[in-house]
Amino acid sequence: MANDDLNARISELDHSLTSIEAVADLDRLRAEIAELEAQVAAPDLWDDQDNAQRVTSQLSAKQGEVDRIVNLRSRLEDATVMLELADEENDADARADVTRDVEKLGSDIEALEVRTLLSGDYDPRDALVTIRSEAGGVDAADFAEMLMRMYLRWADRHGYSTEIYDTSYAEEAGLKSATFAVKAPFAYGTLSVEQGTHRLVRISPFDNQGRRQTSFAGVEVLPVTEETDHIDIPEADLRIDVFRSSGPGGQSVNTTDSAVRITHLPSGIVVSCQNEKSQLQNKAAALRVLQSRLLERARQEREQEMNALKGDGGNSWGAQMRSYVMNPYQMVKDLRTEYEVGNPEAVFDGEIDGFIDAGIRWRKTTQTGQ
Repeated sequence: MANDDLNARISELDHSLTSIEAVADLDRLRAEIAELEAQVAAPDLWDDQDNAQRVTSQLSAKQGEVDRIVNLRSRLEDATVMLELADEENDADARADVTRDVEKLGSDIEALEVRTLLSGDYDPRDALVTIRSEAGGVDAADFAEMLMRMYLRWADRHGYSTEIYDTSYAEEAGLKSATFAVKAPFAYGTLSVEQGTHRLVRISPFDNQGRRQTSFAGVEVLPVTEETDHIDIPEADLRIDVFRSSGPGGQSVNTTDSAVRITHLPSGIVVSCQNEKSQLQNKAAALRVLQSRLLERARQEREQEMNALKGDGGNSWGAQMRSYVMNPYQMVKDLRTEYEVGNPEAVFDGEIDGFIDAGIRWRKTTQTGQ
């Protein structure tokens, strides 16, 4: 990169980072951190473990956000100084080092810039992801399991913790459905653009004639509920069934009725959890999933009412949103953003940040009409 281009790029990144600092409002964040630190220092904090975990999680998330921005500013200032020194000494190697640093800075600042587009009420929350096999028989069930692994690998790459609530295995292979939580700041806002119908085209490993098969799986992403949501669910509206947890084919089956299935009678919503050891834990987890679904239902109803007033109809999350093609060519393409890559294997191994970033930008553009 020529010197003038490098200076121009540093100036461009400085402008982007200044915008991020303004949106993040570092002074406000530091004030909130000080308040949370005071709560953490209280001797009775852990008397209420749920509240203690919420406070410490918020503190960690906000401190991480400030540290990330401050670190980027420091790196940008260092790059500016190093470029000046390289110019003074006419050091080509030092200039090459600065070029590499600036390229990495560019990708890091761009990733943080996408985060500033997440301004929805529920965007900062943890995400509750449900994957269901749809049309395509055993290939669809296998595809659902591939998608679950993809999201878990993505979370692992970023150091995000996950918790699997329920897995319903298909008879031959793969999953009928699975529900898991991704616990990270802005997990819901980030993953919500993944919601919709995913399509896989490949030579079926389950077809002894080696024919090409198209299969579908649905992804649902909900915000995890919090105490402030005040979702009142009368006991009379629930039917609670218990059953024995089970795994795929050769795995052992529990000898106690620890798995829990909850039916919300007014809406017909059914949730289950079988991954905890005790019936009480499974019931609590299932109730959390139910609350998230009811919260999303209420949000959609409000959105439909607003859309009806605007006269522009509602949004359908059931629409096909991404194709994964493994035969006759190799490509993964988002049908909304046109973003595509030619390496499905890497995508299934969790490399989906490009799709997510493009989806967030596309959604923001769609919402603002720009």
